[in-house]
Amino acid sequence: MKLNTSEALVRWLLAQRSETLSGDEVPLFPGVFAIFGHGNVLGIGTALSRFRDELPVWRGHTEQGMALAATGFAKATDRRQVGVVTSSIGPGALNMVTAAGVAHANRLPLLLLPGDTFVSRAPDPVLQQIEPFGDATATVNDAFRAVSRYFDRITRPEQLVSTLPQVARVLTDPADAGPVTLALPQDVQAETFDFPDSLFETVVHRVPRPRPDARELADAAVALRGAERPLMVLGGGVRYSGAASRALDFASRHGIPLVETTAGRTLVPHDHPLYGGPLGVTGSSSANALAAEADLVLAVGTRLQDFTTASWTVFGPGVKLVTLNAARFDAVKHGALAVVGDADVALAELDLGDWRVAPSWTARAASERARWDSHITSLRSASGEPTYAQVVGVVNDLSAPGDYVMTASGGLPGELIGGWRGSGSVSMDVEYGFSCMGYELAGAWGAAMALPDRVVTTLLGDGSYLMLNSELYSAAFAGHPFVAVVCDNDGYAVIARLQEGQGGEPFNNQYADCRTSHADPPRVDFAAHAEALGCLVFRASSVAELRPAYAKAREASASSRRPAVVVIRTRPDAWTESGAWWEVGVPESLSGRPDYESGKARQLRHTAMEVAKIVNKPTAT
Repeated sequence: MKLNTSEALVRWLLAQRSETLSGDEVPLFPGVFAIFGHGNVLGIGTALSRFRDELPVWRGHTEQGMALAATGFAKATDRRQVGVVTSSIGPGALNMVTAAGVAHANRLPLLLLPGDTFVSRAPDPVLQQIEPFGDATATVNDAFRAVSRYFDRITRPEQLVSTLPQVARVLTDPADAGPVTLALPQDVQAETFDFPDSLFETVVHRVPRPRPDARELADAAVALRGAERPLMVLGGGVRYSGAASRALDFASRHGIPLVETTAGRTLVPHDHPLYGGPLGVTGSSSANALAAEADLVLAVGTRLQDFTTASWTVFGPGVKLVTLNAARFDAVKHGALAVVGDADVALAELDLGDWRVAPSWTARAASERARWDSHITSLRSASGEPTYAQVVGVVNDLSAPGDYVMTASGGLPGELIGGWRGSGSVSMDVEYGFSCMGYELAGAWGAAMALPDRVVTTLLGDGSYLMLNSELYSAAFAGHPFVAVVCDNDGYAVIARLQEGQGGEPFNNQYADCRTSHADPPRVDFAAHAEALGCLVFRASSVAELRPAYAKAREASASSRRPAVVVIRTRPDAWTESGAWWEVGVPESLSGRPDYESGKARQLRHTAMEVAKIVNKPTAT
């Protein structure tokens, strides 16, 4: 079949199908986000135009925003569908690098198609070409290499035949999932080749479920049966495997308390008797208390990021670590006893017989969480100016079990992760792998596209709103509704908290501490701005006003098919504390240095010898 490079690529996209966790067959690539420029409008742009009925194209207003929307879409579909983003060359392409970092850090699939300079070099130097002096083969698209799981520059049309199977492999692989970048030179986009018809035959990509090694399972079983106070940590891999029910069943059979990571939030019903809460810096004191006393941790589907492990101080010094992960890269961290395989299959095959934990340890989950719940309830009912905790409480109270809540940066991740009470259905996306300011609105656009029958609510601060808000108009124009709750606390409050909490002077974070030539500097009217971008707006000045405002926003957004923005002023100095330490570089001149040194002294660096001891220790069954 004679096609140009762009036509072949689009036909291949259309031929790829995906099986969801529920068994339904859907397009692997349900749509494309595009901003056209001279580097992609005639090649890939023309091909997309010809197939616009089969492959919808959505126009965004920043390349980064579109790529973040595509990332949010993939997360909302549990990695079973992938967003595609195309840009022109130069600045348009580089604008997507940040979003690629988000997808890479969070193990989320994303297909990026940036335009590139001419392979022929005949018209060089072309518009938006940087011309590296020492490397004639380099273009700005080489910046994607560090943040791509797979990178290729297509210099001949026929190269698609060998590279496209690799593209599909990475985007659908549970261990390797992440961003793929195909750089498309302008001249090559229009060049033709006689492609094999078989390249465009329908392929259905199903959830791979690699079985773990029997010896790894046996070692893990010995380790678990030798533990007195085991703790299960559920991460995003449990979500993407669809293994939440399996994990709950496993924990229930053996009486093992459960805690969640950021990516694993809302997998466990909040009122489950084994649920100890979310773990780590942005988690709960209940989960952290369990972690401190656990003698063995079974970490399922998590990369054990520093906010989960409190920079590796949340666990006790003698803890044994068993990891169950689809990616060996994550499974072997910190010398853990590694079980590599699909979470659902591995938990089904991890046989502990009739072994159970002592009832006193099992009961600790509910008792610790009850204390945390009481603390959260007191924060929600406090008097005075509105706080983040109260905003989260209102949204939580008015949300249905199937709704979807999001945030990404600033102080809201800690409030949402620690304070949300979930029903057990997957209902949260906290982008705290890359913690990208601006994901809140752009990612919500993608989530709203993926979940048209559910209410998507995103929570963000004034800083994130100002960082990236143009996709509000993209969503309003396209007709994708969601609710955004903007908490205005006068600047970068959570960084001011970190700065001042470690003994630094207030500087360049809150507006009151920033340089200005005005005695009375101008302020942003967020409601007016959002309204100018085509959104419905609702203002609230108190928690009492927030409740009806948010309720109306939910209804109005759905009926009007556009975003609704709720704006509320919140305190910049009220936070939910989990009691965990987090390592940041603290100079000796600051008052926070002793706490830093105390944390460093408690840091767990490696567990291999401890795990080896317990595996080799005889145990009674």
